[in-house]
Amino acid sequence: MNSKVENKIILVTGGAGFIGSNIIEALLNTNNKVLCLDNFSTGKRENIQAFIQNKNFTLIEGDIRNIDECKKAVDGVDFVLHQAALGSVPRSINDPVTSNEVNITGFLNMLVAAKDANIKRFIYAASSSTYGDLKELPKVEERIGNPLSPYAVTKYVNELYAKVFSDLYGIETIGLRYFNVFGKRQDPNGMYAAVIPKFISSFIKYESPLIHGDGTQSRDFTYIDNVVQANLLAILADSSAANKIYNVAFGENTSLNEMTAVIKECLCKFDSNIANVLINYGETRQGDVKHSLASIEKAKNILGYNPQFSLKQGLKESIKWYWESLK
Repeated sequence: MNSKVENKIILVTGGAGFIGSNIIEALLNTNNKVLCLDNFSTGKRENIQAFIQNKNFTLIEGDIRNIDECKKAVDGVDFVLHQAALGSVPRSINDPVTSNEVNITGFLNMLVAAKDANIKRFIYAASSSTYGDLKELPKVEERIGNPLSPYAVTKYVNELYAKVFSDLYGIETIGLRYFNVFGKRQDPNGMYAAVIPKFISSFIKYESPLIHGDGTQSRDFTYIDNVVQANLLAILADSSAANKIYNVAFGENTSLNEMTAVIKECLCKFDSNIANVLINYGETRQGDVKHSLASIEKAKNILGYNPQFSLKQGLKESIKWYWESLK
């Protein structure tokens, strides 16, 4: 299926973040007008620096917790791609109130603004954390477990609100349940950094990365270009695809030990000394699931989703970018 979106006006919330900025780059490359709403709490100005001079790009500095700023941002827009959120399971455990304010109140504000502005379709970043304690693999959209963290609660509430708004007000919504996304522009620093950029950064500095647990836990690591493709397809899909949830992943799971070995292998092509860096193991993290693997059949069959990058292919691309950025 063609995934080329052209000549649309699209708002990307959280557009200065890792995922948002990659989506914006793809949209600008095909002659769309793109508005970016971000308060830079976790997004970075350098992620959107290359777009600032583009006549089709508009930066709106604002906070989704402010309903008036949300309403201003959606004015005249065709589609909303809602990527803004406060990520990280550990962060939500340490500060559930702020996670709730951003991920639930902010989400509701954006939905209300989109409804009031008669936006055709509201596409939002959902999360694989919604599967919670469900042991069944692969994860199928229609079956979920009990949430294991405040973050997971917030992302499930997003799905509930989206369904209610679709049913009550007729706004089309599409939820994309992301599985462990990685790629260029993902921040390797800070206590809530994701595992792949953090490990790449550690190895480059000859520092031993820390695996929580024994490393046998597995994830469906998903390269950013696959996620961008899913968002573009969600814009293009006909109305029969709306008001549904879709897994966005590669459809393979990899243990943290295996993932770490692939990172070392790829990095050794740049610096053979990295082979000597050891791994540290620590306590299992509260709120983490043991295994995660997505069924992507629904997204394939309805959206035409066809992920092009496996973990290894995505790591090769990512490491090339991090090597140039961090050295």
